[in-house]
Amino acid sequence: MSIPQSRQRILEQQRAAFAWQCVQAVQRTDFASEYGQLAREAASLVQMHGLGQTLAFLMSKKPKKLEDVNAHLQLARDLSRWVSQQLLGTVRDDLRDWIVQSADVAEYRRATLEALAFLAWLKRFAEAELVKEGADA
Repeated sequence: MSIPQSRQRILEQQRAAFAWQCVQAVQRTDFASEYGQLAREAASLVQMHGLGQTLAFLMSKKPKKLEDVNAHLQLARDLSRWVSQQLLGTVRDDLRDWIVQSADVAEYRRATLEALAFLAWLKRFAEAELVKEGADA
């Protein structure tokens, strides 16, 4: 099923706007640079290992205290929130339950494609705003 061009353009604008909000939200945190590096690598992780395993990896690196947030947890939340909003119509901080319990193969593919489209924008903005000059590419 093809998406009309104007609707596709609006979706790209929404992805870009949400990615920009995510980058702006972490810009003044102590983990901004690490988030920027993770944002640069996230699409590759999804392509190599899958969306579910990437989210599991990110969540495995979250802080022990529930109230603390680090770059890994923030990226997992940002990615989960975007994909869940687009596919499920509701915002979830953690998409792993849906992936392992409810998603069929077609939904998982759609989720992966949507994650990659979002991560492309996130990477662009993170490189521009968060990654320090001279950092590894």
